Amino acid sequence: MNILFLIILATTLVSLISLIGGAIFLRKKIIPENFKLYAMAFAAGVMLSTAFIDLFPEALKNNQNENIYIYGLLAVVVFFLVERFILWYHHHNETRIKPSAYLLLLGDGLHNFFDGLAIAAAFISSPGLGFITTLAVAAHEIPHEIADFSILIHAGMKKTKALLYNFISALTALLGAVASFYYLNKFEKLIPGFLMFSAGVFIYIALTDLIPDLHQDFKKQRKWMTTIPFLVGIILTYFLITTLER
Repeated sequence: MNILFLIILATTLVSLISLIGGAIFLRKKIIPENFKLYAMAFAAGVMLSTAFIDLFPEALKNNQNENIYIYGLLAVVVFFLVERFILWYHHHNETRIKPSAYLLLLGDGLHNFFDGLAIAAAFISSPGLGFITTLAVAAHEIPHEIADFSILIHAGMKKTKALLYNFISALTALLGAVASFYYLNKFEKLIPGFLMFSAGVFIYIALTDLIPDLHQDFKKQRKWMTTIPFLVGIILTYFLITTLER
């Protein structure tokens, strides 16, 4: 079977996983009222684990630049400035969607793009390795996409709009896969910096938007209850990354 066809099929299936988070949130009858809060705590754990356990090590693996961490810092600075601009724009246009939604979509688009690069590179090496890599990425993406959707809803985006935007962001994996198939040698040197940049984006969102909201109104949020999904997000992501990427 044609390798390019397998690459496109694998990345398309991985992209469709982005619909899982939306499907859970759209089923109102099975979701308790406080699910949104717990999902937000879970999302914070997933994003921090993804940054520290997945993206940082991947960026450092084949890196030859001693100052690779500067890209993580650059992400924080750039997204701080972007958020200031969005806040200014919102102030003048009276829109209620929080800047974190747009920051997430940009950061996640980069993350998915490099997932596509990884899947394509694995299939080019061998179809068997390609299938294993696709499985690893897919298993990792399930909690990640649920987390993404919860963040978009938390930021004030309507469910159908969040579902559409999250799916478009997920499709960048397909773009990355096709680009990797034709231009892998040209992308290799850029990958570490972009991965570190994506890690900086996820850390910024988790620490400046999600976790501060979890600390608000401690009593109303059932005190320590949101701590559980936060830790579950960290542990589950750690388990999936360390188990499936061996």
